[in-house]
Amino acid sequence: MLRALDIMSNAVPAEISVQLSLALNAIERHLESTLLAVHLYGSALDGGLKPYSDIDLLVTVAARLDETARQALVVDLLEISASPGQSEALRALEVTIVVHGDVVPWRYPARRELQFGEWQRKDILAGIFEPATTDVDLAILLTKVRQHSLALAGSAAEDFFNPVPEGDLFKALSDTLKLWNSQPDWEGDERNVVLTLSRIWYSAATGKIAPKDIVANWAMERLPDQHKPVLLEARQAYLGQGEDCLASRADQLAAFVHFVKHEATKLLSAMPVMSNNSFKPTPLRGAA
Repeated sequence: MLRALDIMSNAVPAEISVQLSLALNAIERHLESTLLAVHLYGSALDGGLKPYSDIDLLVTVAARLDETARQALVVDLLEISASPGQSEALRALEVTIVVHGDVVPWRYPARRELQFGEWQRKDILAGIFEPATTDVDLAILLTKVRQHSLALAGSAAEDFFNPVPEGDLFKALSDTLKLWNSQPDWEGDERNVVLTLSRIWYSAATGKIAPKDIVANWAMERLPDQHKPVLLEARQAYLGQGEDCLASRADQLAAFVHFVKHEATKLLSAMPVMSNNSFKPTPLRGAA
C-alpha cells in the first residue's frame, strides 16, 4: 500500500528518506490490516527542515487499535527516533494516529487514537503508554495537513479529510492557550512554547498557519521591546544559529508568555464562536 520513496524523490528531503522509510515500514508492519493513509506534513515540506525540526506523520486507520499493536508500534518507533540534536542520523519523529470515523465527518473536539513523540521517551521506557484521548490540537493539525502535506499512502489530504471550519480552528487555538499559565507549564519546553504561542498569536490575527521562523519574524515586528529578546533567542536556537538559554530567563519568559497570551486571547475572544467554549485541553507537547 505504501508508495516507494524513490517515486517521491523530488518531494521528500533526501536527508530524511532513510528514516522515513524505516518509520513507514514499522507503521505498515503493525497496522497493515487497518491502514488507510499516511501523510507527511510540517517542516519537511513547509519552510524546510531546521536543525531541531521533527518528522511529522499523520496516520489514518479504519479501526481502533488493540493494546498489543499500540504498544508494539510505539516501542518500534522509539528505536528509529531520537531527541532533537541527539543523533546525526535520526530526527525526532512525531506520529499521530486517528481513526477515520473519528475525524470524518469532522467534529470538535475530535478523538486521537495514538500519538508518539520524543517527550514520551521516559514513560515508554518505563512501560507507560499514553491512551487514546480527545485532542483539540487535531483541528490545528488537520488544517495544516489539508493545507500542505504529501500522501505517502492513500488519497491527498484535501480529498481524504473534511475541511476544519474556521470557528473550530479558533476554538482550538483558544483552548491551547489555556495550557500555559505558570512556569511549571513550560519548564523544559521553553523554546517550543515561545514559538507555539507566537504561532497562535499569528493565526488568531490572520486565520492562517505559517512556519515558525516566519511567524517569529511577524511577531518581532509587533512585540514591545522588552519581550523581543525572548523570541529572538527562541528563533535563533530553532534555526541553529544560537544557544537556547531560555530556562535562565525565568522572569522575562513568564512576561513574554503572559503578554502573547493576552494579545491572542483578546483577538480570539472578539470572535462570537469563542464565547461559550469551556473545553479543557490535554497537554500539548512536541514541535511541528
